[in-house]
Amino acid sequence: MTTRHAHDPSRLRNVALIAHVDHGKTTLVDAMLRLTGVVGGDSTDRIMDSNELERERGITILAKAASVAWRGHRINLVDTPGHADFGGEVERALTMVDGALLLVDASEGPLPQTRYVLRKALALDLPTVVVLNKVDRKDARAEEVLDEIYHLYIDLGAEDHDIEFPVFSTIARDGVCIPGVGMPGPGDDLSPLMDAILTTVPASGGDPDAPLQALVTNLDASDYLGRLAIGRVAGGRIRADQTVAIIGEGGEARPSRITSLQRFDGLGRTDASEVGAGDLFVLAGVPWVEIGDTIAAADTPAALPRLIVDEPVMKMTFGPSTSPLSGEGRFLTGRQIADRLRREALGNVSIRVRPTEAADVLEVAGRGELQLAVVIETMRREGYEFQVSRPEVILRQINDARHEPRERLIVDLPAEHVGTLTQIVAPRRGDIIEIRPGETGRSVVVFEAPARGLLGFRTLLLTLTSGTAVINTEAAGWMPWAGELPHRKGGAIVADRTGKVTGYALDNLQERGSLFVAPGDEVYEGMIVGENARPDDMVVNPTKEKKATNIRTHASDEAIKLEPPRIHTVESAIEFIAGDELVEVTPTRLRIRKRIQDRKARERAAG
Repeated sequence: MTTRHAHDPSRLRNVALIAHVDHGKTTLVDAMLRLTGVVGGDSTDRIMDSNELERERGITILAKAASVAWRGHRINLVDTPGHADFGGEVERALTMVDGALLLVDASEGPLPQTRYVLRKALALDLPTVVVLNKVDRKDARAEEVLDEIYHLYIDLGAEDHDIEFPVFSTIARDGVCIPGVGMPGPGDDLSPLMDAILTTVPASGGDPDAPLQALVTNLDASDYLGRLAIGRVAGGRIRADQTVAIIGEGGEARPSRITSLQRFDGLGRTDASEVGAGDLFVLAGVPWVEIGDTIAAADTPAALPRLIVDEPVMKMTFGPSTSPLSGEGRFLTGRQIADRLRREALGNVSIRVRPTEAADVLEVAGRGELQLAVVIETMRREGYEFQVSRPEVILRQINDARHEPRERLIVDLPAEHVGTLTQIVAPRRGDIIEIRPGETGRSVVVFEAPARGLLGFRTLLLTLTSGTAVINTEAAGWMPWAGELPHRKGGAIVADRTGKVTGYALDNLQERGSLFVAPGDEVYEGMIVGENARPDDMVVNPTKEKKATNIRTHASDEAIKLEPPRIHTVESAIEFIAGDELVEVTPTRLRIRKRIQDRKARERAAG
């Protein structure tokens, strides 16, 4: 790719791809990369989802950028997350661009997250190109969906010029599109859409000869370069080895020297001697830089309007495993776990890491349980072994009273499940604000609830609605402490010794509750092997064997029919545990345990 237009802002376009989860943003970016020759035609699907977890869950977690050349112009494509827990990434990505591609599934139509991201784009007055994707689906209804999109724009208070957007019908998987509503053919490609980006999205703007001003919109981390600042040059030029002023939250300008400067090039980044007005940059050399900081000329420092980042609302502890079965992972020590968490905090702006009173235990705070679960799952896949506590909300004193974070939820679900939703919202101290009919037999329910009442809510609702509910959350400020909230109904079934689980023991126990283990599994004293049907804890011997007798029995007496064990995911395990329990995380297993293994010591501690 040529860079001869790098300093000509009129030849530069910065475009965000915004959409609901799984409507095809990342697939469309991959198709654009193929069209412009950045990658070959036989490359892996969803190239931009480079993170293994992203591929598996089918969601984009981190906002990424790619750069392509098209008809003598350079187009920076910023792929944004579609999931609510990563909403902060969406807002920051939109500050880096001058227009957006709004991608909508031609069958599902606009969903809650579509509304969320479009509202942010319209607030920034970004022109949009509407892309109706998956028009080849058997249940596609492209014309109806286009009407719904127009209604959505009007509902969000769009101006006339906002609604005059070009429309394209695409099959992103095949890399084809046509203008308007219709079905692309095998001879089509994405050229009309690429041309529309050049004509609809304004040139990047900014005066390359003005004093330097650049806004830091995201952070990353490199093993070699340390903390990396990612952002956009508003005016002037950034040069490698330049001494600049970093203007932080308090308005104070601190001098710093840039040690590495890169720009986005294809799927990667390449070293650059300078990056001009309107372009995106990645730089190193400022270990204290934060999102929202301005990088300015050292002799005339002037700050840009500061970006506000959502504060964490949930915290939990991470520490080395103290389980008798520990030793499976490659990274086990407190220092290894702490180093990995601090690296996470370097590049993940929503994560905060702090020491606790216990020497090897760290407190990790984030925007929600899904975000914390992604950190846990990523670490275990990298070979880390550790134990974590139940997530708790972060509290704040306001007017001498204890307040907790409140969340607003917009739930799109089949109309017949509205009653189910209201039943599980009530005990969580949720207040229904609005119920409105959605499209094709669905309803949209808006409610607010304390953040801690939503632990486990997502999993429960998806189970009760067979995965048909779509949940979008956003911060809704602070509320007075709502009092105690219900947790799980049953107590823990706790092993009283170390050994191997037997089918005979489980056969006797399965009448008493739901079991988490199978015959042959290793257990230890204090490990939780199931959930009691009653609210109190029950201590059992899951290794008990049937006594041998000389009396022959019928085969039917010997046959043991066991229910399959309940297998926990990271999310369900951290939702399940109580305050006196921990989740033991290894590369291959999740175990749930009491903090205090010894039964008598537990009883003494409980008073």
